[in-house]
Amino acid sequence: MIVVRAIDADDWEDWRALRRAALAEAPGAFGSRLADWSDGGDTEERWRARLDAVAHNVLAELDGWTAGMVSAMSPEGGAVELISMWVVPEARGRGVGDALVAHVCDWASDAGAARVVLDVRAANAPAISLYARHGFVDVGESSEPGTAVPERRMVVALAARAP
Repeated sequence: MIVVRAIDADDWEDWRALRRAALAEAPGAFGSRLADWSDGGDTEERWRARLDAVAHNVLAELDGWTAGMVSAMSPEGGAVELISMWVVPEARGRGVGDALVAHVCDWASDAGAARVVLDVRAANAPAISLYARHGFVDVGESSEPGTAVPERRMVVALAARAP
């Protein structure tokens, strides 16, 4: 059973554990590096500030253990941006990613957004396939400044999603 729950700054330790695992397991998938969140960067205040700064942070549990995470930025220009998505390797292929993406799309729709956007590493075929299952389409190369690794921008119009 998959349970998706929104978290806040008081859940910083849960978020920290999973985010550090994500940065260690998939260092090329994120703009941050584990080193950025280690030693002097690994403080309660910093983790709380990260959770406070982002509008919606979510953890997914699979059969009682924390198995995935995702965040979403506040609607801007009619769009919510999905960020920081990661699923524990042992939980991949078991619906956790689908539950997280669906949750963000539902939250975005409830927040009045017309679409959800995201950037994904161009070489990450499993993630691209996951997003495509939810109606996301590739609209071209990401225009994020300072991105050294090729990324694709994907977008889903929330009105076009199947109920």
